[in-house]
Amino acid sequence: MTVLRIAQAQSPVYTDKEQINDFLLRISEQSAQKGAHLLALPEMFCCPYDIASFPDYAEEEGGPVWQACSRAARSFRIFLSAGTIPERDPSGHIYNTAYVFGQDGNQIAKHRKMHLFDINIEGGQSFRESAVLTSGDEITTFRTDFCTMGLAVCYDIRFPELFRLMALNGADIILVPASFNMTTGPMHWELLFRSQSVFNQVFIIGTAPARDENASYVSWGHSIITDPWGNILSQMDERVHLSVTEINLDECRKVREQIPVFRHRRTDVYTLITGDSPQKKC
Repeated sequence: MTVLRIAQAQSPVYTDKEQINDFLLRISEQSAQKGAHLLALPEMFCCPYDIASFPDYAEEEGGPVWQACSRAARSFRIFLSAGTIPERDPSGHIYNTAYVFGQDGNQIAKHRKMHLFDINIEGGQSFRESAVLTSGDEITTFRTDFCTMGLAVCYDIRFPELFRLMALNGADIILVPASFNMTTGPMHWELLFRSQSVFNQVFIIGTAPARDENASYVSWGHSIITDPWGNILSQMDERVHLSVTEINLDECRKVREQIPVFRHRRTDVYTLITGDSPQKKC
């Protein structure tokens, strides 16, 4: 049995660099003490989720928050899925970027949010990330000592092609830092995580910020882990919390043997074609 213990930190949003460093060291130590192999943080844990804030808090890869994440992972020998950080590239483009660090503190994965959150719900939430952010264009999977993992950000979960491609690339776990709001959270949070787990026979780890009613963008919270059967293994409420969940990675193999949807795909009738290579079919 291959067991992985995953810590999820449903944290407030921290904006002071010293405060961020202290939080990362503290939460990494607590996770390691609880026996976690991997710690997952929320989307924009270090920046208000607000269009006006992204340029002010953006930093280049290797910047102060990136360094604090690397230091925390290395100090406590833990894999760190570092939520997302607003990233500015050398050309001045800003991305909503998820980093993952290995136990030695080295960066082992990076995903720029591919689908930007431009929505306008009648009587509900309105938001337009594309006013400031640039979209990523890469499907992100990476190897660890435990398994292959995928990486996506929040709104990405609404696009089944992306999650199927990560599964076809071998992912058994998909990490999704996310911040659903008070309109979409109650309606779609559980539904999307459970359905993507069932469709792709993977574990999905959704980690959100804690709810702050005074923020310009109010997070639904409810950090969640779903398994390949579509079960909810753990789910928080809206408050600040650190949760550790043990998963058995052998479940992916068992489910795929019992319901072999990947073998039953009709690639003679339909295919997924990646945008970077028209000849590469999945």
